[in-house]
Amino acid sequence: MILVCGEALIDLFVGDDDGTALAARAVPGGSPFNVAIALARLGRPAGFCGGLSTDRFGEVLAGRLTRDGVDVSLAPRLSAPTTIGVVAPRPNGDVSYAFHGHGAADRSIGGADLPATLPDGVRALAFGSFSLAVDPAGAAYLALAQREAGRRVVSLDPNLRAMVTPDLAAWRARLAEFLAVADIVKASAEDLADGFGIDPVDAAALTAWAEGRLAGGARLVVTTLGSAGARAFLRTPRGTAMRAVAGRRVRVADTVGAGDTLHAALLARLDARGLLDRAGLETLSPDDVADALDFAVRAASITCERPGANPPTLAEVEARGASPAAQGR
Repeated sequence: MILVCGEALIDLFVGDDDGTALAARAVPGGSPFNVAIALARLGRPAGFCGGLSTDRFGEVLAGRLTRDGVDVSLAPRLSAPTTIGVVAPRPNGDVSYAFHGHGAADRSIGGADLPATLPDGVRALAFGSFSLAVDPAGAAYLALAQREAGRRVVSLDPNLRAMVTPDLAAWRARLAEFLAVADIVKASAEDLADGFGIDPVDAAALTAWAEGRLAGGARLVVTTLGSAGARAFLRTPRGTAMRAVAGRRVRVADTVGAGDTLHAALLARLDARGLLDRAGLETLSPDDVADALDFAVRAASITCERPGANPPTLAEVEARGASPAAQGR
């Protein structure tokens, strides 16, 4: 099982004002929530470890996870309310976020709420997004990652929301601790620019940042560049190997959940090929990485065609077909 740790919340998609009310649609969401569902839809055993409220929204979140086949036995139920994330469209097709969650269940989870030991079937843990930066949740997840590092694969997606992160200096300090134990790091163009001051179109700067993560202990670093596709950097005995996959031309509904789908699909493909454990990572080849990266880009492109975070199934991704540029690399 791949255990996804972090927040589950309600995304409130806000539309136009008709003069009397705002058009709005409440949808289960949260980056780790999306990753867990995407993993299950891609046919991999997935679990969710995050604080779920006992309120109506929390019941909906737990129900959605369960219906998609995600194991919620390690997700504590708390009486605190569910976080509401307000999502508004931008003219470029991207979206803006504002979170209303002070004292909410996803942020209130503490070390005592997390399992003292994990089931033997947990091969990998995926961490990411806003809950890493707010305590007590962030400190609890960090302690879990540090405890399991070296025994299970640790994957990290910063998924920074700079507009709602109150203290970027504190965020960077917390991320540095997570990066120190991460085997796989996935970072978006926004993460690189807003969180690390890296221009994602500067190939030399991007490579230097990725190699810094590899030198710090990561085995695989993936950077996503929106319509420009994604790049992966692999630590090998001969140095750094880089593989790139171009973006797919699709009709974009919105980009909500695209990065979450890519993260999940990358892990799912590695897991399906028996490469998502300590031994598998050591044998990971550049061709393996190219295959997994192409699969992940395909999956993310399908999510972009749909409103909201609605990850595809394995059959849908396989029907899309591999990119010619990624084959045989």
